[in-house]
Amino acid sequence: MGLTGEVYAGLDDGIVTMKKGEVALFTLPAVESEGIPQDSNSVAQFEVELVSWITVVDVCKDGGIIKKIMEKGKGNDRPGDLDEVLVKYQVSLVDGTVVAETPEGGVEFYLKDGHFLPKLPKVIMTMTRGEKAELIVQPQYAFGEKGREAGSGFNSVPPDSVLHVNIELVSFKPVINVIGDSTVIKKILKEGEGTFTANEGANVTVSYTAMLEDGTVFEKRGIGETQPLKFVTDEEQVITGLDRAVATMKKGERAIISIHPDYAFGNVEVRQELAIVPPGSKVVYDIEMMDFIKEKAPWELNNNEKIEVAGRKKEEGNLLFKSGKYQQAAKKYDKAADFVIEDGSFGDDEQKLAKSLRISCWLNGAACCLKLNEFPGAIKLCTQVLDVEFHNVKALYRRAQAYVETGDFLLADVDIKKALEVDPQNREVKVLKMKLKQLQANSDKKDAKLYENMFASKSKRLKVEKEEGEVVKLETDNVGDSAAPSDGGLIIDSR
Repeated sequence: MGLTGEVYAGLDDGIVTMKKGEVALFTLPAVESEGIPQDSNSVAQFEVELVSWITVVDVCKDGGIIKKIMEKGKGNDRPGDLDEVLVKYQVSLVDGTVVAETPEGGVEFYLKDGHFLPKLPKVIMTMTRGEKAELIVQPQYAFGEKGREAGSGFNSVPPDSVLHVNIELVSFKPVINVIGDSTVIKKILKEGEGTFTANEGANVTVSYTAMLEDGTVFEKRGIGETQPLKFVTDEEQVITGLDRAVATMKKGERAIISIHPDYAFGNVEVRQELAIVPPGSKVVYDIEMMDFIKEKAPWELNNNEKIEVAGRKKEEGNLLFKSGKYQQAAKKYDKAADFVIEDGSFGDDEQKLAKSLRISCWLNGAACCLKLNEFPGAIKLCTQVLDVEFHNVKALYRRAQAYVETGDFLLADVDIKKALEVDPQNREVKVLKMKLKQLQANSDKKDAKLYENMFASKSKRLKVEKEEGEVVKLETDNVGDSAAPSDGGLIIDSR
């Protein structure tokens, strides 16, 4: 039974603190009832065993859908709005008439697509795997005042009907929006082991069947007699969408990865082992993570290893920069700098190398930001360099470039002057100085023109206001004359 209003006053507050199977003795002030007298010293004692309970959830917070959990599910994971779910349900009217029922094996659908009742996905998102529940659904969340016609072998739903639903969440397949813009979608068919996933820079071994949207298979790896594919993530050894998705997988995980052309083979025709991938094709991978070795984090390395890894990543960034892949290069420089961050662990000689690498990576990262028109990022990285080496000409020059692009001409001028104090013959800085001078001159002309127009507009407005004032004064002066009627005017009868 429910607690509120059905048990001795105050007892419900105690029962909600109990665990299943617990036996407790509650002592409460006596309440005068059924002829039992009450005095200030009267108490009532209750020995209570909590045998079981049913959890009740107000799904929509307005009483429109009440869910009673009849059988708890496994674990704590609940489906998200992108996930694919397998459910069984039976829907009936208050009198028991069945108006809908799934096949014996249930029905599978994506929550975002909806199914049967408008709020059914919202209900399912409160359930765990294997959970069984009873729902009471008010008309506004069912078929409302219109009802539903009979069909598919089931009776009609009359207008304004309350529905009773017995539902079971059999299972669900998590769907991950890998990049965040729905261009790379991963649907997990089999959960992997443990909690760790392959990260960027991991050595991975995968097997897969790659196909077009129509099911045409164009490549197989690790299937049948073919060898699994081994590669390092974040090294552009496979298409970008596959690279990004694999970095989110656990060992033993199997998934379907759907990849938009922008993250697959683009708008070019690509000849693969088993078929041709036409331009602009969306591709699908049925893939399993067989094994991976994660890239070691900086704290897992000694100082020499940190410097070695940072140097290698910096060189990889340089190659990417030369290829015009500035976004990827920037990531390499950023990761390289993380391996030689100043943490007090480096000795004197090591510190010199670490500092040199750190500054070089920041400067190169700033160059990437300038290429990508990410000027605040360039300013930030150059400032980090100047906090360590206030006279660094490259940092002053690149920060000045960024300031020019953001229209901060005064700040750009300060950096240019400082750079020329250190290196008076620097050709690039001199060219930037001339560019800034021209931009400042153009800006001054625009400002002068703007002020001229503003002054002219104000003068014109004052002139108009003056003329209007003279007209008003003239009309006021003539009020007495115009008030007297002419000979042909109306004569007011004063009787």
